[in-house]
Amino acid sequence: MHREKKESAFRDFILIVAGCTLLAFGVKSIFDPSGLVTGGISGLSILIKDLTSEWIPGGIPLWATTLCLNAPLFLAAFFMKGFRYIKKTLFATVFLSLVLAVLPPWGGVSDDPLLTAVFGALFCGGGMGLVFLARATTGGTDMLADLIHQKLPHYSIAQIMQVLDGLIVLAGAYVFGIHTALYAAMAIFLMAKVVDAIIDGLKFSKLAYIISDRYEAIGQAVNQELDRGATGLYGRGVYSQADKKILFCVVSKKEIVDLKELVYRYDPQAFVIVSDVREVLGEGFIQYR
Repeated sequence: MHREKKESAFRDFILIVAGCTLLAFGVKSIFDPSGLVTGGISGLSILIKDLTSEWIPGGIPLWATTLCLNAPLFLAAFFMKGFRYIKKTLFATVFLSLVLAVLPPWGGVSDDPLLTAVFGALFCGGGMGLVFLARATTGGTDMLADLIHQKLPHYSIAQIMQVLDGLIVLAGAYVFGIHTALYAAMAIFLMAKVVDAIIDGLKFSKLAYIISDRYEAIGQAVNQELDRGATGLYGRGVYSQADKKILFCVVSKKEIVDLKELVYRYDPQAFVIVSDVREVLGEGFIQYR
């Protein structure tokens, strides 16, 4: 058990280091030179750097703003929830600030705003996804939203985050223009998709409900030909009042075509409902960790 804990801690350490490095590169070398304010502390740091460039050569560095803005949030979280709540996030935030400080600026990867939004989203979304896999965050608006939620429990954390990030994006639109803000909004959308893809592992599956009088033959064929299991659920038709057996079956995306052909072969009149499944844990799919 002790060895497993050490391996898990080392894995989380590697994920946080890799994630913060990707995130820092995306913010400093892609979003910052293009003025894309994508919400969060990183977006606010880009905004503050530009606004202070009139008085400070180059503006306040991103790492300094990130560290300073997160410091009061961590103090509040420490007193409200304890050190256990913030320890991984504290390490991630400090390491992110360190990478932002030492990473040499590249001056922008591309002059094309569309490519900037797409590749910035890939780097930042990928970095955040790795940090989330380690069950940590980089502080910022997600932690602030959680703290506000303690005082305003009738609003969800997601709703509070949307308001906070929306205000930052609007401020970015005022400073850098609406054209740049629209690309930033697109980058935010793509970042969310990249984070979801990393957390879910792109292990999407298909769920099929099969309603047929030949459910026994179809169930056996699913087991023998597709090497998948099927579960029979009892149901009753509202109009006919007849008892029905509904087959519940989960298959991979590639196998759904074979499943539909199999059902059609045994019963062309079968009623089949297919839907997407985000994640399936268990034998034949993703193993528990």
